[in-house]
Amino acid sequence: MNPQLQYQIEQFLYAKSALCDAQDWDAYLDLFDEQCEYHLPQWDSEHEYTRDPKRGMSLIYYSNRSGLEDRVFRIRTGKAASTIPMPRTLHQISNVRIKEREDGQLEVKANWHTLYFRLGQSEQFFGHATYHLKPVGESWKITRKHMLLLNDTINSVLDFYHL
Repeated sequence: MNPQLQYQIEQFLYAKSALCDAQDWDAYLDLFDEQCEYHLPQWDSEHEYTRDPKRGMSLIYYSNRSGLEDRVFRIRTGKAASTIPMPRTLHQISNVRIKEREDGQLEVKANWHTLYFRLGQSEQFFGHATYHLKPVGESWKITRKHMLLLNDTINSVLDFYHL
């Protein structure tokens, strides 16, 4: 893989994480294509998770960006009790692997770890993510974000900013 492309994709993912941590929701949402699929499947057993969000249970599933936009709207208007007060987060990305897809997009796999603090409680979430990125100008748009949450226990309401 081209070292320059590796660097650019890593910087893109780091910037996405920083925007989420800074709660810069407009810039964060702008990274997602309008038709972006956003999926966090539920584990069906110790080693199997829901593969098809339309046939199985998911912890989070949005078929396009409007699901994320709705969550941001609810956060901004105070209609999401789970976000009052908003938590502090710190997202970390590692082990970024890139593969070109036949449709001209990139498939990017990465490990992620999010530290979370709210109302005197600290938690952490961690897992794997697969992104599909399409080139747009000098950057990319996320057309698919698929995450696997590896935590065994989730002690809070799970939301997009945890991932």
